Amino acid sequence: MKIGVLALQGAFAEHQAVLEGLGAEVVQVRLPKDLEGLSGLILPGGESTTIGKLAVAFNLLEPLRAFGQQHALWGTCAGAIFLSKDVHRPQPLLGLMDIQVARNAFGRQVDSFEVDLNVPELGEPPFHAVFIRAPLIESVSGSARVMATLPDGRIVAAQQGRWLATSFHPELTRDDRFHRFFMELAQ
Repeated sequence: MKIGVLALQGAFAEHQAVLEGLGAEVVQVRLPKDLEGLSGLILPGGESTTIGKLAVAFNLLEPLRAFGQQHALWGTCAGAIFLSKDVHRPQPLLGLMDIQVARNAFGRQVDSFEVDLNVPELGEPPFHAVFIRAPLIESVSGSARVMATLPDGRIVAAQQGRWLATSFHPELTRDDRFHRFFMELAQ
């Protein structure tokens, strides 16, 4: 299986390492031609405004949208923002997934935290999630559905068909279940 990782900015190397550990062929995507032959694409954490501006600068925004219409996409942290339809401010977005996201919803870098989440699609044990200047998925609509919430009910993971959004960074843990789940979506 050939999976791409958007490599414009952010935590793409960590995703690549997990995917390669699972036997995937990984392509770092920086230009439209890099999307050819991929089964799916991960939009990593980083800074969503920068990722969007670079996607525009490299003429990648429309090719990414077109790719997402036919293939699996997974946005983690900033990638979830980039994948969403609404972030309450003007910035370049793919605008594909029926989720509304609040940037930096949990505060600044010093407010980063870790928590165990129940994710029924992944089974037991709970998934240990790492939140770093994380966004919050404020709402889901259309065919999007909630996959995981914090104990207080706030949404931190969602799925819509072959699209996946997580507010946290699964690539920073030793648990590869989210990556396995994404690879199944990409088949």
